[in-house]
Amino acid sequence: MPHLTRVDEVVEFSPELPVIALRDLVFFPYMVLPLLIGRPKSLSALDDARGRDQILVLVAQRDAEVDSPEPEDLFGIGTLVRIVETTTLPDGTARVVLEGLGRVVLERFLPGTEHFQARVSLHAAEEREAGAPGPETEALTRTVAKHFEHYARLNDRVPADLAETLLETRDRVRLAHLISGHLLLTPPEKQTLLETRGLQSHLEELRDVLARELEILRIEEKLDEQIQLQMDRDRKQFYLNEQLKAIQSELGESAEGAELAAAIEAAGLPAQARERAERELIRLQRINPAAPEAAVIRTYLDWILSLPWSRRSARIAEVGAATRILDEAHFGLDEVKDRILDHIAVLSLVEELPGPILCLVGPPGVGKTSLGRSVAEALGRDFVRVSLGGVRDEAEIRGHRRTYVGALPGRVVQGMRKVGTVDPVFLLDEVDKMAFDAHGDPAAALLEVLDPEQNRSFTDHYLELDYDLSDVLFIATANTLQGIPEALRDRMEVIRIPGYLDTEKRIIAERFLWPRQAARHGLREGSVELSGDAIQAILRRYTREAGVRELDRRISRVARKLARGIVDGTEPTIVSAGDGAVHRIEAGMLKELLGPAPYPEEESAGAVDRVGISNGLAWTAAGGEMLDVEVAVVPGKGEIRLTGTLGEVMRESAFAAVTYARSRAAALGLAPDFHRRIDVHVHIPEGATPKDGPSAGITMAVALVSALTGVPTTATVAMTGEITLRGRVLGVGGIREKAVAALRRGVATVVLPEANVAELERLPEEVRDGLRFAPVGSMDEVLRVALPGLPVARGGAESASAEAGDAAGSVARGPSAADPASVPTPSAGG
Repeated sequence: MPHLTRVDEVVEFSPELPVIALRDLVFFPYMVLPLLIGRPKSLSALDDARGRDQILVLVAQRDAEVDSPEPEDLFGIGTLVRIVETTTLPDGTARVVLEGLGRVVLERFLPGTEHFQARVSLHAAEEREAGAPGPETEALTRTVAKHFEHYARLNDRVPADLAETLLETRDRVRLAHLISGHLLLTPPEKQTLLETRGLQSHLEELRDVLARELEILRIEEKLDEQIQLQMDRDRKQFYLNEQLKAIQSELGESAEGAELAAAIEAAGLPAQARERAERELIRLQRINPAAPEAAVIRTYLDWILSLPWSRRSARIAEVGAATRILDEAHFGLDEVKDRILDHIAVLSLVEELPGPILCLVGPPGVGKTSLGRSVAEALGRDFVRVSLGGVRDEAEIRGHRRTYVGALPGRVVQGMRKVGTVDPVFLLDEVDKMAFDAHGDPAAALLEVLDPEQNRSFTDHYLELDYDLSDVLFIATANTLQGIPEALRDRMEVIRIPGYLDTEKRIIAERFLWPRQAARHGLREGSVELSGDAIQAILRRYTREAGVRELDRRISRVARKLARGIVDGTEPTIVSAGDGAVHRIEAGMLKELLGPAPYPEEESAGAVDRVGISNGLAWTAAGGEMLDVEVAVVPGKGEIRLTGTLGEVMRESAFAAVTYARSRAAALGLAPDFHRRIDVHVHIPEGATPKDGPSAGITMAVALVSALTGVPTTATVAMTGEITLRGRVLGVGGIREKAVAALRRGVATVVLPEANVAELERLPEEVRDGLRFAPVGSMDEVLRVALPGLPVARGGAESASAEAGDAAGSVARGPSAADPASVPTPSAGG
């Protein structure tokens, strides 16, 4: 029979013993502890041991959560124990006091019993070494004893007198086991101590464990001291926060810090942004979580982590698909479409291409904003829109510095965060409506955003990091270029979107506006048609615009009236029945649907020539207009009166026209001092509407010459051009819009400066076919076309011009010898 030799006795035991599994407990030799036994297998093993020699084996479970363990759930080394006392409690559990005898190895478990039964053998370390211990073992023993004494003093959960009691023993094996059993360690760590081979190995393991635990206890003691020093009269309220602060200061991390660190690791930040984020995270961990600065840092880190730094959209590099998308969404706008398709074509040949920076300039309602969304769809990119109308603070673009309460990044960075990709289509809407004040100029801040050489490292005041905007396709929209600073305009590729022709509006109404409004108002597809005559009547009598916004509203009102008739259950008398179930709205029904027309039918230029009145062409934000310039000559003292709310530039053009007429007095058959006996009044109707610009110069000159000479102007001629003192005609803008207005008013001939001839090739074919264009370089050429009955216009003008030029101290430019009827024009129908 195997036996165990102890200092004071020899214990014999059977090689086959009952086994009890322990949860969360490792029982060491020489320990005497009470245990509660409640599991059926354990109670059966206890009863078996009591019926024999009071000897059994205690072994720890590998996983304490297992309620019914199997042999493989137990460790292979346990403790041989002796039953000292047993008490059965009322609930059936047993309270048993056990004494640890030594360590045994569970060789194999025996079948056939209700409880664990195993064949065991003594652990190799239980064979005691003969003779006195060596100096190394003695030194280890003293070190372990000293460490445990400090451990017991620092740990409040170890009884104060336990260390003195344990250290009184002279048996080093007994001392090692008792210290191991009283250490506050996890069961796996205690099992490691139990399984050590030899006294010296056991003491070395104890030394290392005690050294580690002492370090932890010293840190805890240091933290407690720091907390105590920082406590004030509000210690109860702030105790937990202060304790957390001290722990974070010692360990250098927290749960929140770990989450943020993981987010920084997974965000794929550039080196600069990552370094800044990590630095801010360290600051966050070092300050009180309740401090205001902590909230500022958290918000800053959230912005850095939520911005797209490398995520791209799934781009489309197929020109055919992009063409289809653009054509389905917008009619016309060929120049913009061509530019986008060029970009897509280049992308199909190269992998990377900086996004273009476009500026769409045109009147309201022509589709500039919606075109940006269609471009994004055609390119397969995300779309973000930022409205800049009324923005007057530079911080709206660049953001506020974090020193301000409630600081945020600028609108550019906010838009990038919203869209979530580094290559969106970014629409800067109403860029010409920005203003500036004492807070700075937002247009100047946009210079960096829209400069391809600078936006690779755009710096927002809030982020204070370089952010790459070079892959963004910026599209700015504006009604005019006058409100855009020259430096900002130079950084953009300007594409003008002129107003639509009536024929284009009609097609847009038929293809897009009416089907959309009919579907939106619940009208069955194909059940109601809006006739072409009705659309034309809406265009001419109910709208005055370059775009189609008002047209859309009028068509929407028609659809609402039809929907109301359907809901009321009355047969709509405003709709005439067509084939089958299809109803057709004609022009004569519009008065009942839309009310009286706010605009009368536009009068044509007419066929009656008038004295002192000429037809001028003007550009407005809503498109082109034709206006009359009236000049009256009355007896007086040489005064010049200008009325009609004229701007400074237009007033100067009027004075230049008067000076031209005086310089040509001899050629025009006027007395040299005619201006001293008359007053000249120049008026442009619709006086409540402000007017300005140089393009009415030749129009005022023609009306003035007509009034002075009594020769009527040609009613079917309209003109535009700037006049100089010497009678030269300079180029002007808005030729397309002015030509469209002339065609709409029934004009036959348009006089325009020679400098604008190149723009005629870009006019729609309908305009070129419907008008005759007369390019001119001097006022004499203008008079030949507009005042054919004037003597200077019929011939001999060259000599008269030279004489007038000599009288003025210089040589004036003479008119062309070409007959007005043969003025070259690119129009096929001139």
